Amino acid sequence: MKARKTLALLLAMALVLALAASPAALAAAPEKTELIVFAAASMTETLTELKDKYEAANPGVTILCNFDSSGTLKTQIQEGADCDLFISAAPRQMNQLDASRDKDANPDGLDFVLQGSRVDLLENKVALVVPDGNPRGITSFDRLVELLKSGDVLFAMGNSDVPVGQYTQKILAFYGLKEEELAKAGLITYGSNVKEVTTQVKEASVDCGVVYGTDAFSAGLEVVDTADKEMCGQVIYPAAVMKNSAHPEAARAFLDYLCGDEAMKVFEGVGFSRAA
Repeated sequence: MKARKTLALLLAMALVLALAASPAALAAAPEKTELIVFAAASMTETLTELKDKYEAANPGVTILCNFDSSGTLKTQIQEGADCDLFISAAPRQMNQLDASRDKDANPDGLDFVLQGSRVDLLENKVALVVPDGNPRGITSFDRLVELLKSGDVLFAMGNSDVPVGQYTQKILAFYGLKEEELAKAGLITYGSNVKEVTTQVKEASVDCGVVYGTDAFSAGLEVVDTADKEMCGQVIYPAAVMKNSAHPEAARAFLDYLCGDEAMKVFEGVGFSRAA
């Protein structure tokens, strides 16, 4: 009797395994796709939220995000890192990978962007932020310039190879300030990406810093001024599928989602806007 029960159990298990391995069952199983997204550090909170929403609605898709400065991400892509979708915090880094751009924008003639996939996804703002209590009483870029000229402030900005640093350099140049002289005088500290600058201000290790408006929102920092187009240009975030993507159609689908109204509400909730 015991032997019959064991045999019946084995037969039942064999039937289940056979059905699971049948062509029909395999065809019904959702195909698993793993997308690798390289995105500017300033998108960490929003893109993490959106990728979770997208994965919940698309069970066959897993999205792995690599957040860092756009310059670092561009270098990683150039050196052969697997990447399906790249979102930069400035056109410059995307241009350097885009074969459709001229030699001034893409001096090395790199060809990593899948043509026809590139879009201007978002616009951000460059913000002057201060620690809690604003101990130095900094109320504007004009006031910051006065303190830099008198040597009475410690100011945080991004490195020259990251977009937030490049935007800050334009602001300094707009006011006729020489960054190298200020740095030699010990008035500037640097961060390798916008999150590092944000942390310096949040921890009050500096008197103020320049970050994106979205990072100020996420960190709960006080914004005392924002730069206009005349000071540093527009802060545009381009996005594109990479030419060597293992899943170009899936990457396009996720990018389409990011361009849609549902995702844009999340972006706008922290201070991004749709790129004009």
